[in-house]
Amino acid sequence: MSRKRVAVLISGRGSNMAALIAAAKDKDYPAEIALVLSNKTDAAGLAIAHAAGIAIEVIDHAAFGKDRAAFDAAMQAVLVKYNIDIVCLAGFMRLLTPGFVGQWPLRMLNIHPSLLPAFKGLDTHKRALEAGATVHGASVHFVTAELDAGPIIVQAAVAVRNDDGEAALAARVLGQEHRIYPLALKLVAEGRVQVENGRCLIDGVPVPDAAHLTPVL
Repeated sequence: MSRKRVAVLISGRGSNMAALIAAAKDKDYPAEIALVLSNKTDAAGLAIAHAAGIAIEVIDHAAFGKDRAAFDAAMQAVLVKYNIDIVCLAGFMRLLTPGFVGQWPLRMLNIHPSLLPAFKGLDTHKRALEAGATVHGASVHFVTAELDAGPIIVQAAVAVRNDDGEAALAARVLGQEHRIYPLALKLVAEGRVQVENGRCLIDGVPVPDAAHLTPVL
């Protein structure tokens, strides 16, 4: 079975991108990172990708003003050029148009630093602490037109400690992100994920509810 060609979209440091690159170094991993694409010329992750011998492309969103559709069309052209099979968003800080997302049904993944559907959007760790959450975590989901709302593929939970600040909680969640994103991509690349009634099945078994996840202490 040929390896799926993956593009990782980044806007910054690319730590989840680096986790995917590391996983894909294993010749038995079912996906290869064929392209890293950024909307920012100064994204730190570009240097990491270049050092790993991965093709990099930059499409500066500022050049398109408020024309999100034109920016997305430019991205789509690059993805087609590189024969991409799966797109992974890794800290890509752009809202995508429904038209663009619609071209990648069940082939575009995102990692989000919360146990979705809780704490969609930004500042998830701060909001979790302010809400008094006892369990927090990370989710990998398929991307749909609605922000942070696509079917969940994998989640990981961490316990919120009494003395946690944002930085400490974020660091533990990030460690779980680096673990579950390569796993989720592997499952999708192997064709083991189906979606029924808006919910993912892995090998025919529903993804467990977040409430059933064992917190990582």
